[in-house]
Amino acid sequence: MSRRTRISALLTVSFLLTVTGCGGGTEDPPPDAKAAASSSAAASAPANANGAAPETASLPRLPASLTGQRLDWKRCEAPKKAWGSAAKAPGSGWKCATMLAPLDYRAPDGETIGIALIRSESEDRSSRIGSLLFNFGGPGGSGVAALPAFADTFTALRARYDLVGFDPRGVAESAGVVCRNDRQMEKALRIDTTPDTPAEEKTYLDDSAAFGADCARGSGPLLPHVGTTNAARDMELMRQVLGDDTLNYLGFSYGTELGGVYAHLFPAKVGRFTLDAVVDPTADYVGHSRNQALGFQRALENYYKSRGVSAQAGTARIVRLLDRLDHEPLPTGTGRRLTESLALTGIISTLYSEDSWPVLTDALDEAEGGDGSGLLRLADSYNDRDAQGHYGTAQHSQRAISCVDTKGRVTAAEVKSRLLADFRKVSPVFGPYLAWDLAGWCADWPVAGEHETPEVAAPGAAPILVIGGKGDPATPYEGARRMVEELGDGVGVLLTFEGEGHGAYTTGNRCVTDAVDDYFLHGTVPAAGTSCP
Repeated sequence: MSRRTRISALLTVSFLLTVTGCGGGTEDPPPDAKAAASSSAAASAPANANGAAPETASLPRLPASLTGQRLDWKRCEAPKKAWGSAAKAPGSGWKCATMLAPLDYRAPDGETIGIALIRSESEDRSSRIGSLLFNFGGPGGSGVAALPAFADTFTALRARYDLVGFDPRGVAESAGVVCRNDRQMEKALRIDTTPDTPAEEKTYLDDSAAFGADCARGSGPLLPHVGTTNAARDMELMRQVLGDDTLNYLGFSYGTELGGVYAHLFPAKVGRFTLDAVVDPTADYVGHSRNQALGFQRALENYYKSRGVSAQAGTARIVRLLDRLDHEPLPTGTGRRLTESLALTGIISTLYSEDSWPVLTDALDEAEGGDGSGLLRLADSYNDRDAQGHYGTAQHSQRAISCVDTKGRVTAAEVKSRLLADFRKVSPVFGPYLAWDLAGWCADWPVAGEHETPEVAAPGAAPILVIGGKGDPATPYEGARRMVEELGDGVGVLLTFEGEGHGAYTTGNRCVTDAVDDYFLHGTVPAAGTSCP
C-alpha cells in the first residue's frame, strides 16, 4: 500500500514479489441506486447480431489493417519496466509480439498504440483448444512479466492451450503511463497518509493533486484512453488477431472486473471464462474502499486467532505500533526510517497469503523491539522498489486506470465529517488510511471518470466460473456472489473456496484446481454452489 496506491488488488502468491470479506457483523453498503438501475436495464438489453452489447456495436467498425494484422512472434527480451526476478527474459519457451490497437475506439482509423503480448504454445498441438488469455490484476499489473513467473501453476492448462499474457493499455510495455521519477516517488512515500494536523493535511492533498498533473505531463493524450472498457475492447481485438472463435480467459482480482466488462460488451464471444478473487461489481468508489477495510481487518484478526491471540488484543497491538511510528519512525538497516504508512504497507503485504503470516510475525517482533527493517523490506517489495531505490511504474498505471474508470470524487471535508469515524469503526488499523485515501486518490484528476460501477451484465453468454474465497482479504467473498448476480441468470456459476488468501486457484487446493482444470480442458461446469474445503 503505497503513497496513495490503495490496497491494490493484484494477485499475490505466498512469496511476496508482486503486488478488495465482511466481518464483525457489519453489512456492506448498498450499491448506488442509479448504477443498480443501469445494471438492470443492461441485463434486459439484447446483444446485437454481431455478439456485441449495444454501446460497443454502435462504435465504428475496426479496419482490416487491425483485425487482420499478423503478429511477429519473437524471442522475448527482459521487460524494461520491471525489476527483480520479473526483469529477466523468460526463456526460449516464450515468444513476444506487439499488437496494434486504436488509441481511441471512436476513431479506429486514427492513432494506434502497441499492446505487448507474450505466449507459450500448447504442448499437444493435436488436441489444442485455442488461446487462453490471462490477467493477473492490479490494475497496473504486467501480464508479460507475470505469466512466465506463474507458469508452473498452469502446467495442466498448457497441454491444450496457448498461454497468452498481455500488458493492458497504459501498463508497462503497452504505452505505459509514467508519472514520476524515483526521487519523486521516494519523497511522496514519506508523506503522512493519515494526516492529524492542518499542515499534514495540506501536504497530503497538495501531493495528491500534483500526482494527476504529473501523469498528464508524462502521458499526454494516452491518459483518457487507459480505462477498463478500452482494455476489454483490446481483448476482443486480441481474440480476432489470435484466430479464436471465442475468448477463453482466466482473470484474477482486478482481472475479474476486466473479464466481467468484456462479457458485458461481447457476451456472444465468451468462451471458457474463469474469474478468481472477484472484485465486487456493485461497489462504488466509497464502497470499494470500505470493503477493503473490512476484508483486511478480517484477515488480520484471522492471523492473530491462528496464534492464539484474540482479535481485539491483536488489533490493539497493531494500533499501538502505528501510533508510535506516527510520532517517531523507526531506524532500519538501510539508513531509511520506517514510518507509520510504510509499516501499514508492510503488514498488508503479508495478509494476501496465509503462507506469509510467519513473515509478519518476525517483522512485527523486530519493529516492537525497535528495528523497522523487516516491515520496510515488505513495504518496498509491495511498493515495487528495488534495493537500488528504483521504482516500477505499476502504481502509476493503477491510479490512472482507476481514476478513468470511476466517477467517484471525495473531498477532505467529506472524509472528516462523514467517513472517517465509520471507516475507523470498521477497521481501527486500515480504516483511517482508506478513508483519507478517498480524498487523495483521484483528487483533481485531469480526466473525467467513466462510471459509478462497472457494467458486467452478460445475458446470453456461456457459463462463467466465478470463484470466491471466504478468507480473501483483498476481494471479499461477497463480491463473488454479487458478480454471479450481476452477470445474470444462467451465466455466473459460483465456486466457493473455504480457505485463506487472495485467489484460490494458485493456493494448490486440489478441489479448486480440479474444478478449474476440468472446466477449461473438458468444458465441465461445476454444479452451482460447489464448495471446496
